[in-house]
Amino acid sequence: MAEVEKSLAELRQTFRSGRTRSVAWRKTQLRALLDLIRDKEDLIFEALHQDLGKHPVEAYRDEVGVVTKSATYSLSNVEKWMAPKKGDLPLLFFPAKGEVLPEPLGVVLIFGSWNFPFDVTLDPLIGAISAGNAVVLKPSEHAPASSAFLARTLPIYLDDSAIRVIEGGAGVSEQLLQHKWDKIFFTGSPRVGRLVMTAAAKHLTPVTLELGGKCPVILDSLSNPSDAKVAVKRIIGGKWGACSGQACVGVDYILLEDKFKTNLIELLKKTIKKFYGEDPINSKSIARIVNKQQFERLRNLLQDPLVSASIVHGGSLDEEKLLIEPTILLNPPLDADIMTEEIFGPLLPIITLDNIKESIDFINSRPKPLAVYAFTKDGTFKRQILAETSSGSVTFNDILVQFVCDGLPFGGVGQSGFGRYHGKYSFDTFSHEKAVMHRSFFPEIEPRYPPWNDFKLKFIRLAYNFDYLGMLLAFMGLKR
Repeated sequence: MAEVEKSLAELRQTFRSGRTRSVAWRKTQLRALLDLIRDKEDLIFEALHQDLGKHPVEAYRDEVGVVTKSATYSLSNVEKWMAPKKGDLPLLFFPAKGEVLPEPLGVVLIFGSWNFPFDVTLDPLIGAISAGNAVVLKPSEHAPASSAFLARTLPIYLDDSAIRVIEGGAGVSEQLLQHKWDKIFFTGSPRVGRLVMTAAAKHLTPVTLELGGKCPVILDSLSNPSDAKVAVKRIIGGKWGACSGQACVGVDYILLEDKFKTNLIELLKKTIKKFYGEDPINSKSIARIVNKQQFERLRNLLQDPLVSASIVHGGSLDEEKLLIEPTILLNPPLDADIMTEEIFGPLLPIITLDNIKESIDFINSRPKPLAVYAFTKDGTFKRQILAETSSGSVTFNDILVQFVCDGLPFGGVGQSGFGRYHGKYSFDTFSHEKAVMHRSFFPEIEPRYPPWNDFKLKFIRLAYNFDYLGMLLAFMGLKR
């Protein structure tokens, strides 16, 4: 606790000094972060392999490349983002000038996650730095190699008086949450998100919660076989390619019409074999389950007899290596844990419907997901999905790609979280837009002041209804 208090005091002193507000400081930190990623790429790959068994290709695609792209984008735009924006003022206040001035919030706390321990820790940091804040990073203890790397390496490259890494488990997180912050950014489960929000409420601290949810795929009839093959490839990539399904924005389950189930299952099996070979549980292209606790949780999902009976492909587990084969289930019980809890693993239920339009009611009967994915060429159905469902994002005819778009906000709604980040949205998340108004001493219009009378009521009404013209009319046509 003493170490936390000391770090916080030093960070607050740094922030009060104003050093983090300058564009030079912000750009220097972003360049240093890019240097770190470039210099230590191999060590990052090694840490991700130790923690999650990620192949370097997956590690670069989902972590190193995303962070590099984000930092480069922010570096190119931060000066523009910092600039005051002109605010429109009514003629009533002429002569006057209004502007909106982005200012940093102060000292902020960022909780990273274990499934993408570099991307989901450093991407929010990029936003916090771009906005001019001092920062405490709390990496996930469930990715110990990545956490240790960040704690060891970030102080070498970044300004240690303004950016600190504090490691530890749940106890350290609880200590951090006892303090007052100017912003808390959390990525993780809804259960822990509630604890973060409860702690933040004591100090009225603003919070961004990036949570999860059961992200569905709506698979409409695709009459063109090549379209169906593309859809299946993208579904497999979005399910097993991203940390073996341990991704909040990954595919959780598929909805499609019953008459298409056989073709879908066969195409899934064929493509899984093509991607991961005859023995996919030993494929070096699939990440492992992060730890024994998560492995046991996933095994328990399959141990329900009715769930186990619904397995149509896969189901093999290797407890020693913490590996689970890509597993497909057909119509498991809707009240089973696998259909009521976020799966966060390599298990893919397929739920069949009589009509694909029923997918909207199915989604709406459950908590709002972080993302809805829909494969369809039907423009009317697309509009219906957009109008009648609520989710953090909607992506048509692909999976996950919205996450890497700096020009689109990323965040949830309802139980999948609130707040947003990526690109300019990250800058906004860690900024306060301060309204600034500059007025002149001339002219002075007396009817704003007491004593009140009927004339002044008419004057004010006209002024609001007709802006500056109303004031002129009041002077020209009315007397006290």
